[in-house]
Amino acid sequence: MIRRDESDIAALDIHYLDNGTVQATLIAFQGLLEESDISELLMHIDEVLLPEVSLDDKKLVFSVVIGRALGSFEAVQDPPVQES
Repeated sequence: MIRRDESDIAALDIHYLDNGTVQATLIAFQGLLEESDISELLMHIDEVLLPEVSLDDKKLVFSVVIGRALGSFEAVQDPPVQES
């Protein structure tokens, strides 16, 4: 998650590929991150989180999606079966 002012504003999914490139997906949460701020955020991610690759040398590719978070989901353990 990417946070600003104690709020999640985006999610970032990063994949390091065998050929040395990195493919990342930025999911900007609707209403929390302006489209005009996305380019600056991508440059920040490039410089701070991924210094070993760069947009300039074509070793970093971003896909950007704008949407809303529905929530966090995790596996729930079934309750034990009671024998009668």
